[in-house]
Amino acid sequence: MDDTARITLACLDLAGTSVADGGVVERAFAEALATQGVVPGTEVYGRSMARVRDARGQSKLAIFSEILPDEDRARAANHSFERAYDAAIDRVGLEPVPGAEAAMDKLTQSGVRVCLMTGFSRSTLGRVIDTLGWWKRADLLICPDDAGGRGRPYPDMILTAALRLQVEDVRHIAVCGDTASDVTSGRRAGASVVAGVLTGAHDRARLEAAGATHVLESISGLPELLLDTAVPAPH
Repeated sequence: MDDTARITLACLDLAGTSVADGGVVERAFAEALATQGVVPGTEVYGRSMARVRDARGQSKLAIFSEILPDEDRARAANHSFERAYDAAIDRVGLEPVPGAEAAMDKLTQSGVRVCLMTGFSRSTLGRVIDTLGWWKRADLLICPDDAGGRGRPYPDMILTAALRLQVEDVRHIAVCGDTASDVTSGRRAGASVVAGVLTGAHDRARLEAAGATHVLESISGLPELLLDTAVPAPH
């Protein structure tokens, strides 16, 4: 990789990539759909949850908007999802993916800025960061609301991070996530490194089909991949 593609910004997904999921997101989706009459054992439930699994990584509201027939029901389901996810955090807490905190620290110490991004709402993103105590661990936090409302697979969140952190060239960006949507957004944004990880929703074949430049066992392997191409961040 030449000098024009040295990495100065790493855009890292949350659930399934840097935060252990443990099925919490999918259970919150199921609870939210149940509030709209979409319950286990029905054909519509099976179709809906298949869409949820396929679309993991995207804006939660966008997923509900695809599944439910009108905007009010989609927004109500999204609100229920947030309450269910928050309640799960209260019950069982959150844990980082093993090695995630060390990986972020290594990147930061080497001059690579870290942006954490998610398909969660701003309020749920805040709850996650509060619970983990990560307010000082990242240079920037981005959710769909921060990028005009469009989440992944669009490139908007990554490009918003690039603008806010004044990245000189999109080739200086690395993206890391566990879903095809993460990979697609990174490719569309022009990032030089778009790494899939196997700790979350989608498997190696799905990540490679989406165009991942690398597939890692976990985020813990990201610093080794990136640091040879890193340059100090401007101050």
